[in-house]
Amino acid sequence: MSPAIHNVATYITQFFNENMPFNQLLGLKVSHLDDFQAEIRLDWHDKLMGNPIHKILHGGVTAAILDTVGSVAALLHGVKNLSSEEDITAFYAQLPNGGTLDMRVDYLRPGKGEQFIATAQVIRRGKKVAVCRMDLHNESGRHIATGTATYII
Repeated sequence: MSPAIHNVATYITQFFNENMPFNQLLGLKVSHLDDFQAEIRLDWHDKLMGNPIHKILHGGVTAAILDTVGSVAALLHGVKNLSSEEDITAFYAQLPNGGTLDMRVDYLRPGKGEQFIATAQVIRRGKKVAVCRMDLHNESGRHIATGTATYII
């Protein structure tokens, strides 16, 4: 990763970790970014419970972490193709304009665990739209959910 792209990745990490109140409320933390993948971690706490009898992660939290990691991957994937300081400056200006166009979540297993790790890869990216594949596992590697989403970038 070039120094300029590393600086953008650091900015994206700080933006999602520190400037988004919903991410802070849930406890989402961007934990890893590279040219091909984004990763977000979430520690369990009882306020995230959807089923208090079985202590299972709420489905909305599952969807939220998948959506967030997909959007981070879509953003970062576009950054690696920026070639000039002008392009990077334009990227910062456009950052608030992105969003989710469509998302599908498949819930594979109950969300049990002490920590949840979401990863995303870009399947296809055009000039304005990116499609991502996302997965959620617990700390033991148990596959909890998978998703695909389309983002405007």
